[in-house]
Amino acid sequence: MPNSSRFKMSQERLDALKDELYYLETVREKEVSELIKEARSFGDLSENSEYDEAKTEQGKLYSKIAELKVLIENAEIVDNLDQDAPKDTVTLGSIVRVRDLGDDFEESYEIVGSQEANPRAGRISDDSPVGQGLRGHRAGDTVSISAPAGELKFQIISVENK
Repeated sequence: MPNSSRFKMSQERLDALKDELYYLETVREKEVSELIKEARSFGDLSENSEYDEAKTEQGKLYSKIAELKVLIENAEIVDNLDQDAPKDTVTLGSIVRVRDLGDDFEESYEIVGSQEANPRAGRISDDSPVGQGLRGHRAGDTVSISAPAGELKFQIISVENK
């Protein structure tokens, strides 16, 4: 089954995923195996809640390992997709300071790949409505973005590219 989905991320994020996978496949898998082994020693498996919990934990572990493998296998390393864009243009990797014209509130966003997005930390995906709406614009531009919360209007105050 070919998977054409690519997951945009930085090299640092890919390295972190590989480290997590290594930990889960070595250290954590042994810990869970020991839990199962210990629970089996308690006797009758049909009424053994420790065994059930350990097997559930093993299922979650294997699911997480499979998820990480898919992310790693389909990783697309990006630092800046629009390297030919002018330096003052919002691109992947930009730090953008904007003023929300609806409530006159200033905020900074870093435009990142979908696997690194963390809106609470100001890291928004380039695939999100706001990320897509800001891309390609420059400081001084006013941008209207259609988002699930309604129409948003931003004025771009500054753009910093690495």
